[in-house]
Amino acid sequence: MPRITVLPHADLCPDGVSFDARPGMLLCDALAKHGVEIEHACAKSCVCTTCHVLVRHGFDSLRAASDDEEDQLGKAWGLEAHSRLSCQVAVGQNDLEIEIPRYTLNAVSEH
Repeated sequence: MPRITVLPHADLCPDGVSFDARPGMLLCDALAKHGVEIEHACAKSCVCTTCHVLVRHGFDSLRAASDDEEDQLGKAWGLEAHSRLSCQVAVGQNDLEIEIPRYTLNAVSEH
């Protein structure tokens, strides 16, 4: 099983976390299952950027982003070449290391 490593994030996982994830599972769901409560304001329908992550290792092992995901990523805070929406990334066979950006663009936040 691939290993997912989440780099420390001040609010969501201050010490970072690593866990095994089932291939095919959405990265957003894998994060939530392991206590990393990343926002997903659009209920994983690829119409916001609240679940934006930076894939620090393993990016090339992922399927390419769809046109819809690319369109949304263009609106993400802190966009980088290795940015993805975790609601659109299916965990593959390779390990991933991700970083959650410090900020997110969420016009309506419950927090």
